[in-house]
Amino acid sequence: MRSVLVPLAISGELPPASHRVIDMSGGTMGTMWSVKAVVPPRGLSKIEDQLEKELDQVVAQMSHWEPESNLSQFNNAGAGSSQRVPDAFAKVLAYALWVREASGGAYDPCAGALVNLWGFGAKRRYDQPEFFVPSDQAIEALVARRDGDRIEFDPAQKRLLQPGGVQLDLSSVAKGFAVDQLARRLEAGGISHYLIEVGGELRGSGMKPDGQPWWVALEGVPGTHSGEVIVALHGLSVATSGDYRQHFRHNERRASHTLDPRTGYPIRNQVASVTVLHEECMAADALSTAMSVLGPEEGLAFAEQHQLAARFLLRAAGELTEITSSAFRAMLQ
Repeated sequence: MRSVLVPLAISGELPPASHRVIDMSGGTMGTMWSVKAVVPPRGLSKIEDQLEKELDQVVAQMSHWEPESNLSQFNNAGAGSSQRVPDAFAKVLAYALWVREASGGAYDPCAGALVNLWGFGAKRRYDQPEFFVPSDQAIEALVARRDGDRIEFDPAQKRLLQPGGVQLDLSSVAKGFAVDQLARRLEAGGISHYLIEVGGELRGSGMKPDGQPWWVALEGVPGTHSGEVIVALHGLSVATSGDYRQHFRHNERRASHTLDPRTGYPIRNQVASVTVLHEECMAADALSTAMSVLGPEEGLAFAEQHQLAARFLLRAAGELTEITSSAFRAMLQ
């Protein structure tokens, strides 16, 4: 069975009939990016180079894989050191810290040490021979440190103080931000009809030359059947957080890369995935992770409180069940 989602507000503006769709793509952040853009017959010079520069800037500022990134410099800094971070970094961190507060700590960009402990960081990864499952004592000690409360960030001055040992991890928000940056670059160049994807996170605007919106299928859970849902990405972004992307088996249970910073352990709340539709991909990215940790009851209440269009797929008795927010259901046709 197929479900169709359409945004409540749709602009009737169409691209000129003479315009055409061009495809651009490449690699970034360990994944692939692609852009479909409606451009004039002669196209636009150097637009692909400009998009790649935007992506390179996100990596240079927020990657925990790059030893010279602004994020890595902060993570490696000594206690009491302070650094001024670039505008983009400051914007992403400020939003991530807001989600931390709004979710009661279910989402925490300061949980990088916990991510590393469970083998989902850049080093000593879960799929490497030197990895071992952390002890309860190590997990409890790290949670008790409350790194998210110790960090000091002045968003006005864009200044970040390292209290000692705090490890930032922006991987659950930076990819969505990168999508938004590509959108802003296209719009600055006069392109208002496009579809952008970076590693499964998408943002669409306007229409195709044939008058159709950018139709995309919402991500399901591999190896299961949950019904096809397609959405018109017209002024919308979509991001999905799933427990199937990175995981390993421990004590006959799935140890997912989605960790609960409040407990220090992988989530165990039946959530297989959460998909969020939002105007900003950065928001959809971070919020889908936050609601995955909150679980079906608290997560759905969070979605209703913040009027978010969200879809939860839950594991139950070998099958998937679906729950959705009222904002999600309002777009169903």
